Parts: sequence; structure tokens; C-alpha cells
Amino acid sequence: MSFIEEIKTKAKSNIKTIILPEAEDERTLRAADAVLKEGFAKIVLLGDVDQMKKDAESLGLDISGATCIDPKTSDKLDEYVDRLYELRKEKGMTPEAAREALTTDCTTFGVMMLKQNEGDGLVSGACHSTANTLRPALQILKTAPGAKLVSGFFVMVVPNCEYGHNGAFVFADCGLNQDPDPEQLAAIANDSAKSFKDLVGADPVVAFISHSTKGSAKHALVDKVVAAVESAHANYPDLNCDGEMQVDAAIVPSVGASKAPDSPVAGKANVLVFPNLDAGNSGYKLVQRLAKAEAYGPMLQGIAKPVNDLSRGCSWEDIVGVTAITAVQAQQ
Repeated sequence: MSFIEEIKTKAKSNIKTIILPEAEDERTLRAADAVLKEGFAKIVLLGDVDQMKKDAESLGLDISGATCIDPKTSDKLDEYVDRLYELRKEKGMTPEAAREALTTDCTTFGVMMLKQNEGDGLVSGACHSTANTLRPALQILKTAPGAKLVSGFFVMVVPNCEYGHNGAFVFADCGLNQDPDPEQLAAIANDSAKSFKDLVGADPVVAFISHSTKGSAKHALVDKVVAAVESAHANYPDLNCDGEMQVDAAIVPSVGASKAPDSPVAGKANVLVFPNLDAGNSGYKLVQRLAKAEAYGPMLQGIAKPVNDLSRGCSWEDIVGVTAITAVQAQQ
């Protein structure tokens, strides 16, 4: 069974309600049709209800099993306006601005549904920026208890690959934090290990990635990664992690044995923590395009409820996969 089929099976064990706020996009409608047919989540579609139903019919799609809501006419709108105003009034929010945000931005309305426990997770970003997805989530839901920051990760599933866990990896941070400091990198590593365990089901083995392996190069960029490893060992003593190390030393047993023979991680890593967003974003896209890997994300971790982003170049199949992962996250 493939990784994503295993995720769908997990999702079916405890059905969750996932909000898709981009019903104006054909890919969202196709994804909703597929999820409803497979039955691993309940779906809420946000937007112009008449238009989404007309679009679905013209595409030969069945969204009759979804809950379709137009924020402008929702019977919850006044309640949400009051709640958003209370949450954000110290930041200058007015009731009028709250109403405008909720009626003009379906993602904001969907996040408010999560805040009011009328949904379990949200997937957006097919036709909006990461900032558009993340901003209302941070403003309304805020970080999860105990979380030091919100970060982004990808689940990468590489076909016919003997590395990682049967070709499955978590890459972080690939979509959010541009230049995390050592303590933030350590927190990203700990959260990514939990995400790997929850989603892949195997024990996480975490490598802090660098252009250096165990002192092979000297530079301030290397020093940052070394400090992150020290922070991880100090603050998360149960985390199986090591670094700094190059990617080949992290994932290839023979290279790991040669470059870092005393490391418990070298050659065995399945969670790769990149030193900055340049490295992480480039790394996942290289693996996705050149190795033809399945790339699910950017998933977000550290938010009070699961809110996940999509690449604007995603397919409807990608939305189905991220919806399944979001449903499993909501079970945790």
C-alpha cells in the first residue's frame, strides 16, 4: 500500500471535517468529488454556492455530499463578526473590518469555523499565497500549546528509493521560516520528528543538514547548524538527531559510515532539517522534479488546529493528498 493510501486508511478510522475555501477553483471541486467518493473525510466548500454547484455540474462532478456555505449569507456570519472583533480589537480590528474580512476572504471565514469548532482542519493555497493562508491562522487560531513557532514541512515520498523509510521523508522548513536561529531550528526538528511519527508511523531519525559534515568546513553557516544540534540535544533529549552533515552523509549508509562513523543518524536519516529556506525550498523541488517524488505540502506544524498550504502549481490529486494528511493531523 502506498504512503497516501495508508494515510487515507488512517483518516477513515476517525472521520474529520476538512474545509476547502477555494471552491471557485476547478481543482478544489475535483478534489472534493474524489474525497467524498473515497469517504475519508467530510468536506465543507466555501464560496458562491450557486456558482460552485453550477461549475461542478458542468464538470460532471458530484459535490452533493459536501456542506456548501457562502460566507456572505451564512447564518453564522454575525456570530463570527463578533468573535473576530473580540479576538483582534486590541490590534485595531473594528466590527466593520471584521465583517469585510469574513465576507471577502473565504480562508478567514474557514479559519473562524475552526476557531468555533465547526471544522477540524483547513486546506488552502491552490490560488492564494502562503501568506493569505497563514495570516488568518496565526491571527485567529494562534500557535498550539507548547509550540515555539509555526513551521512548514513537506512529506516527500520517493519512488523506488531505499533511503529514508521506504523512500518516505519529512523535509523542513521548506516554506515558511527564512533564516531560523539555532533554537528555532531545534524546535523545527522536534516538531518535524513528531509529524513524521504521526504521518509515516515510523521512528524519526533527524539530520541537521549543512554543506559540512562534522567539521569538514568552517563557516558561520556551519556554526549555526552546530549550535542548533547542541540546542536540540539540550532541549529535546529524547530526539534522535545529529549534525551537522551533508545530505549524502545523512541518508546514504556507506557515505554516512565514511564521513561520520560515530553518528547514530548518519546514513539512516528520514527527517532532514535544512539550515534556511533557500536550502529547504530548493531541496524539496529538486527531489520532486528530478526524482519524480510525491511532495505533500507545505504542511504547517505548530498551529492550534491543522491548517495546510498548497503550492499554486498543485494538481487536484495533490489537494486530495493534503486533505487526507490534514484529516490525520486532526486526529492527533
